[in-house]
Amino acid sequence: MNEVLAEKIKMLPESPGCYIMKSHGEIIYIGKAVNLKNRVRQYFHGAHLPKVAAMVSRVDDFDLMLCQTNFEALTLECNLIKKHRPFYNILLKDDKHYPYLRIDPKETYPRLTLARRMDAKDGAKYFGPYIGATAVRQAMEEVRRFFPLRTCNLALPLKAPRRPCMHHQIGQCLAPCAGLVSEADYQLILKRVVDFLNGDSRELIRELEKEMQEASGRMEYEQAALIRDRIADIRQLMEQQHAIQTRDVEQDVMAVAVDEQDAMVQLTHIRGGRMEGGRSILMAGCGGDEPEQILAQFLTQYYDDEHLIPRFVLVQALPEPLEELERWLRERKGGAVELACPQRGDKADLIRLAQKNAENALEHYRQSEKVKYARTVLAMEELKEALHLPTLPKRIEGYDISNTQGVLSVASMVVFEGGLPAKKEYRHFRIKTVEGANDFASMAEVIGRRFTHGLRERHEREQEGKPSEGGRFSTLPDVVLIDGGPEQLLFAHRAMEEAGASVPMFGLAKRFEEIYLPNQQDPVILDRRSNALHMIQYVRDEAHRFGITQHRALRGKASIQSELSKIEGIGPKRQTELIRYFKGVKPIFEASVEELCQVDGISAELAARIVQYAKEQQKR
Repeated sequence: MNEVLAEKIKMLPESPGCYIMKSHGEIIYIGKAVNLKNRVRQYFHGAHLPKVAAMVSRVDDFDLMLCQTNFEALTLECNLIKKHRPFYNILLKDDKHYPYLRIDPKETYPRLTLARRMDAKDGAKYFGPYIGATAVRQAMEEVRRFFPLRTCNLALPLKAPRRPCMHHQIGQCLAPCAGLVSEADYQLILKRVVDFLNGDSRELIRELEKEMQEASGRMEYEQAALIRDRIADIRQLMEQQHAIQTRDVEQDVMAVAVDEQDAMVQLTHIRGGRMEGGRSILMAGCGGDEPEQILAQFLTQYYDDEHLIPRFVLVQALPEPLEELERWLRERKGGAVELACPQRGDKADLIRLAQKNAENALEHYRQSEKVKYARTVLAMEELKEALHLPTLPKRIEGYDISNTQGVLSVASMVVFEGGLPAKKEYRHFRIKTVEGANDFASMAEVIGRRFTHGLRERHEREQEGKPSEGGRFSTLPDVVLIDGGPEQLLFAHRAMEEAGASVPMFGLAKRFEEIYLPNQQDPVILDRRSNALHMIQYVRDEAHRFGITQHRALRGKASIQSELSKIEGIGPKRQTELIRYFKGVKPIFEASVEELCQVDGISAELAARIVQYAKEQQKR
């Protein structure tokens, strides 16, 4: 897990919404959650199924879109998946349209049916879309629980009444086929269904509350409790959602969050009536300005950068000068554009939702900046004070030794600049003068070579009229970290002085995280929560990781070469040709004489020798 992920996970909000997993900037998965904090954290802790584990292993960043309700998050997830078609949402990706509920008013007794696509010209009312057939059927079942609409496909009215079906017997149909309900009464029920599906359940709830009170007055408390639960179910089902509209509208929604230093503009795109996504954009240095001032700056900067201008732009506050801005937008678009600041209704709810996202994004940015500042500037200041350094340690070099029982010893040098890794400055050293597992002497060799080379390079650059810094080793550190205790530090410090350099140096002993300084017996103990300790632990761990990586690579290469070198006539050049041709050692020992002869430099006799060696190894 990288630092970006770690910090984002710490600051996850406890809010409904959608999360957008990314890998190198590409969206690979989109999901929704009732509680983003709990759901997103689960991905990065514990075991998962292979598919989920594969997805998580690629994630290096994620974005959030906060919603007001879980139903809104669910619908927004649907729209985002259809737009971006992420790889790991493959089970939701197809060419089908997401289903709607449909009522055709041209029918004598209209039914509630499922539709795969919305036809704006057929005069029918559409509700949705819903994510999958299961979701739309659940919605139909909820309607049937409260409203006795017919479900059959009979062409009504019939020439002669017929006997009511079972749905009438259980109270789920008024039996218009039997002439038991008039068209006017049926239309009243249908109107309540439309209101219900549009999110207006007030009349139904009032009736149920009246029934509940009557049942309670009759002391039928169990019946009253059942009605109470039905009311709760209806209210939960009818969560107002703003991620979908059935009208074909084109809007951008903008809201602002401001603190003392900066402002964050939340921009949400609605296309074809659907919320298709959004983004948070930092307006640096706008802290303290009024929202209308910030939006005026944002509008002209954003839409001047070849972004599509919609028919309607909904804003938190009307920017000034309004007429000039609208005229500028119309000229840019080449068509009508309207700036509006809704005060009530669904559009005002969209503004409030955008503002909620803006506030969350600004808080996230501010916390990230605070954490970054604490882990870099404050950490360097704390380290300077703790070690009594003459200057702020803007460049820290960390060193570690890696070997296996003294074989293939390698040293790593990592560089942190401004408290952050400068990976282009990392270096590896092969140990040349030390035999066996002698980390003290190995560290002395590396430090001596690094500073001897660095001082020589500085001198050469100065003679050439170049800046002393900027070469491969000529930029000297402000402080050096040695992975080890006082003995390791002693050898390293002596080697540096013999090379002619004088740079502050300290050792970090891993067992108790104690800091040792040259010529000082007692260690320096930093608070385990201090920024300075966290930073130097990061440097030490990076040096260890970087060294281990190189050592494993060398060990693998040596293992391959030693295995092939046991065969007479196979030298380094032929080893390289064989490995290049067969892409590994195992295929070499599985190849036939004819296949081996295809490699440059491998004769039939030598190929037979390789095959014989492979057979002998199998017998063992």
